[in-house]
Amino acid sequence: MQRNDKKIRIFSALEVANICGVVNQTAINWIKNGYLKAFTTPGGQYRVYAEDLMHFLDSRGMRIPDELVDLLKNDVNWDSILIVDDDIDLNNLLRRFLEKKFEGYSVSQAFDGFEAGKLLSEKRPGFVLLDIDLPGINGHKLCRKIKEDPVLGKPFIISMTGLDETQEKASILNDGADAFFSKPLDFEKVAAAIGDFAEKLRGGYGQ
Repeated sequence: MQRNDKKIRIFSALEVANICGVVNQTAINWIKNGYLKAFTTPGGQYRVYAEDLMHFLDSRGMRIPDELVDLLKNDVNWDSILIVDDDIDLNNLLRRFLEKKFEGYSVSQAFDGFEAGKLLSEKRPGFVLLDIDLPGINGHKLCRKIKEDPVLGKPFIISMTGLDETQEKASILNDGADAFFSKPLDFEKVAAAIGDFAEKLRGGYGQ
């Protein structure tokens, strides 16, 4: 998998124990019992990816150390944009526009919620352009999940919809979206929002 070369994001069982404030055997038992996802080195030692440790701590309501939050936040691809919209033509047009507008950024596409979840985990984009009215998935729920999942590093979410603007805007912003645009989209305004958020990053967003 892509994350295998990111050695800094891998912990030993002892390091996990120290982070969680428990003895080494407790961490090993978590792994052996399947509570904490891990892999085994050729020498038989357990190793845990930082994002798996984050999921474990979050799911059990345990405090997440600042060092772990910072580690995963710094691993977000802030020069990466993910477009989530089932309208294929609009998705393609927006991708081409953004690739020209933001040279050096990678632009990925998802056309449904399942594909979005996969790309969010794999690519960890810093910017998500999210269509609220996705088939088979609640866009509001997806927005909240993206913002609440510590592993994803709290990317900027730019919401988009062709639904009733008055109702949707307040609701999606309350769900954690950072910006809202009604369709038909003004591509230049969307790009301006991304540029504004990029400026926030340079100013120390999330510090």
